Amino acid sequence: MALYTADWTPLGKNVYYRKIELYSMQWVDKVNISDFVVAAAPFGGPIALTQDRKKLQKVQIANKSNIYIFSASGQVISTIKWNSGPLVHMGWSSSEDLICVLEDGTVLLYDLFGNLTKTTSMGQDVKDTKVLECRIFNSPKFYTGIAVLTGAYNFFLVNNIKDPRLRKMASVPDLDAPPSSWAVIAEERNTKLLVAKDATLYMLSQNEGKCVQVTPTFNNKINAVTEIAVSCNNQRVALFSDSGALWMGTASLEKKFCEFDTQCKARPQQLVWCGSGAVVLFWQVEVENIMLVIGPEKDFMNDIFYTPIHLVPEIDGVRIISNSTHELLQKVPDAVTDVFRIGSLSPSAILLEASNEFRRHSHKADEYIRMIREKDELEEAVECCLKAAGHEFQPSTQKMLLRAASFGKNFIPDIDPEPFVKMCQTLRVLNAVRVNVIGLPITYTQLEFLTTRVLLDRLVLRRHYQYAICICQYLKIPDTEGASRILDHWACYKVKRTNLDPSQTARVIADKLGSTPGISYAEISNKAMDFGHPSLAVKLLDYETRASEQVPLLIKLKQETQAMFKAIESGDTDLIYSVIRYLKTTLSKGDFHMKIRQFPVAHSLFLKLCKEQEPELLRENYCQESDFNSEGHCFVTESYQTKRVEKQSSCLQEALNSYKKAKNDFAIQITEEHLKLLKYQTTFEEKFHEDFKGLSLHQTMKQLLVHREFKHADELRKEFKVPDKRFWWLQITVLADGGDWLELEKFSKSKKSPIGYEPFVEACVKHANVYEAKKYLSKVKEENKIKYCIKAGLLEDAAKVAFEKKDVAALNQIQGLCHGVMDRTISDKITMWRSQLSSKR
Repeated sequence: MALYTADWTPLGKNVYYRKIELYSMQWVDKVNISDFVVAAAPFGGPIALTQDRKKLQKVQIANKSNIYIFSASGQVISTIKWNSGPLVHMGWSSSEDLICVLEDGTVLLYDLFGNLTKTTSMGQDVKDTKVLECRIFNSPKFYTGIAVLTGAYNFFLVNNIKDPRLRKMASVPDLDAPPSSWAVIAEERNTKLLVAKDATLYMLSQNEGKCVQVTPTFNNKINAVTEIAVSCNNQRVALFSDSGALWMGTASLEKKFCEFDTQCKARPQQLVWCGSGAVVLFWQVEVENIMLVIGPEKDFMNDIFYTPIHLVPEIDGVRIISNSTHELLQKVPDAVTDVFRIGSLSPSAILLEASNEFRRHSHKADEYIRMIREKDELEEAVECCLKAAGHEFQPSTQKMLLRAASFGKNFIPDIDPEPFVKMCQTLRVLNAVRVNVIGLPITYTQLEFLTTRVLLDRLVLRRHYQYAICICQYLKIPDTEGASRILDHWACYKVKRTNLDPSQTARVIADKLGSTPGISYAEISNKAMDFGHPSLAVKLLDYETRASEQVPLLIKLKQETQAMFKAIESGDTDLIYSVIRYLKTTLSKGDFHMKIRQFPVAHSLFLKLCKEQEPELLRENYCQESDFNSEGHCFVTESYQTKRVEKQSSCLQEALNSYKKAKNDFAIQITEEHLKLLKYQTTFEEKFHEDFKGLSLHQTMKQLLVHREFKHADELRKEFKVPDKRFWWLQITVLADGGDWLELEKFSKSKKSPIGYEPFVEACVKHANVYEAKKYLSKVKEENKIKYCIKAGLLEDAAKVAFEKKDVAALNQIQGLCHGVMDRTISDKITMWRSQLSSKR
């Protein structure tokens, strides 16, 4: 196993660190990073370089105002021509946007290809007092924040640059010069600043809004804390003092792990955490560059570099970038230690040895397997070999460990094959993205933290679309989450960069995407519009199958006619109404009415909408079309919707004018009579102090009769030529309902009834007044007497009339109505009369 542990260095009991070369940098002989300010993104991310203003005279690159973005393998990705003012600090967001903070507090965000994506500001106070120092940090929720120190020695904080909310932190007491050092501790719900004012440390809490002094215990007196480093998980802190002492402990500073004397009082170029288990310091001393790694048990290791380096902290190590190489320093994972440690007798180490012996066709393989199986540790050994394979970078070592795991699986009945298959897939993906062309040296631990989806997003950001799609297909990720989403990004990039004919570009995109599930042509069209290609956006919408997505974008593109056609084709009235509303707000009244008439369906829906919500607009539409009949109907409808007599009268007069233009004689007559009735009702209201508004002619006469205003009721009858039959029915009903039997009798004698006297009987019977009903029975027509006698309950009288008419059927009917003791006499009489009629036959 010595071959695999040659680069291991012990750092404590059973703890080893190793340095893995990731790349030989492609920028070799072109870049000397000591002349640059370096900002490298975590998780194997890109590297940004800009000239160090303090060393401008040493820069060999011609343009001194550029920012260069490289992949982790040193391959040029893009160049930003800088002309935005003094740059104070730059760093990377969690979504790999380059963040540039200017002296006036302006924050610029660029994508990997140097395109400005967002501009924001740290506020007026920061702008007035200028930014002295800045820290860019990532929170546990994967947000990226910014903290700045201003010229007034105040701290300002933005927790999430995607949703910038500026907070001013509490003031540090008596701070009249820049602090000797400071750092950000980003907790899940509370961001804190740890500020060193010489030897005194203060904790500034975002939530509490106060400044609290904290006192970590140093073995010897110090004059200042000159450097502070916070681990990637924000749970540990390292403090470097002017005496050369390094303090390591928890982020709350309540627990100290160790204090180490570095024997160097100079402030290190960099102080970072290697994962969360060790601290790395780097000094540049003349020709040599010294790197010191210190563990929590005071164990240490050092290394000397003869070229400048830059350290990038990771969750599981630290990346070391130099002019010629890119390396990863990390704690050797426990699974790898178990397998490869010299003299290891762990089950995984024995299983690896068994696998190697089996390949040599040695009988020792069986002995080793028996040793593991006797202790029932075979499943544990297989799992450990799989984990170790995941942490290895060399494909040959990965294969060896996978073969060992596969060999061990054969001796475990019913073992789940999924972990083995998943690890093989994961390693193929990791090896694929680590190649120089891609330049993503992500570790297995980092991939577990980021997830495969984020890795795919990062490939898409680098425009490695085909790589990303192949990974999706290999991992069998559903199209809606994988290939479709990536193709969507590709299409958006395509429409941004295109210089081709819109129709041709739209066809190329459609041929590539087809009807792939999850693809939204509307979204791609929207991007084309944002990038200033409206013609392409319109062409792309032809391939969108959802009208609900098409129509809003066509409206946005001012393609009103096409939007209306698509909305009508969809049959969705809501979409049609949305186009109508847009036309109404953007066109003049005349142009709107001209436009809407071109679409009969939309015109009908518009009229319906107006009837329900905007009657005035409906009336204007009818006026535009010279539809005077419909215009008159609108005025009449409006008259019924108001309670003001003047307004009602005015609307009816307008309606009359419209009907005259339409030469609608019937409507003219009705409207004139309505106006006449309105005048009468106004007069009656003034005279009787009663409400006659909204009543019909019939209701008006009824109300007059109820109040015994017979003269006025009769006046209305004559004026409006109400038929006598209708008027008599009304007066009989009102008098009977009011119980005015004397007036009813008087009315019956006023002249011969045009409707006969049956209604009088009906009215009396309705109110159970048989006495009054008898007064009118004699005047009822002969053929109706029996019927109305029965209605009045006068069965004997009905029987007499039936006998006189010799109507046997009627006698039988009446006898059938006789019930009880009281009617027995009538029944007997009917029997007798019926016998007499029978004998006469």
